Amino acid sequence: MALAFPLMPVSEGPIGPFPEGAEPAEYDKLRRRVFWKMPSGLFAVGSRSGDGTRRNMMTLNWATQISSDPKLLGIAVEKPALTHDLIADSRVFTLNLIDREDRAIVRKFTKPVEVDSDERTLNGFAYHDGRTGAPILDQAVAFLECEVRHELDTGSHTFFAGEVVAAAFQRDEETAVLRMEDTRMNYGG
Repeated sequence: MALAFPLMPVSEGPIGPFPEGAEPAEYDKLRRRVFWKMPSGLFAVGSRSGDGTRRNMMTLNWATQISSDPKLLGIAVEKPALTHDLIADSRVFTLNLIDREDRAIVRKFTKPVEVDSDERTLNGFAYHDGRTGAPILDQAVAFLECEVRHELDTGSHTFFAGEVVAAAFQRDEETAVLRMEDTRMNYGG
């Protein structure tokens, strides 16, 4: 089910509202610093095309559980991203939790990936297809595999709500997972 709300056009500069007397550019920087302080994971999202011929993995930090019954995971994906197109087409995605020690992985997935179908790698990292056909990184600590149930147009991003259809640990459950504050990155989505 697609939900849509009337939205303002996306602006190139600081976006209000602003407190009375605030300088927009400085206030915008302040808001970003506060957002960066919010605890946030850093993940790799796997996607595939509807016909299964294309695969991608992208770095993303806007992910959260949004329901316990049914188990729903929400991710916000920037509209121009290849992953956005693939999820919109196939209606499936995976969320891969990355070991804190493997932080270099997420930098490899900030652009569309090179897929080696014979070696089953994305940018040189081994993967396997999950139940839905969406890719799962072999070295991920754990993963959640989802089928899209709802989507919401939020302006620059689409919020995909996926029902968890498979989940597993692939490494020790006690392994510390990557968070935004573990890197010098400030956005992934």
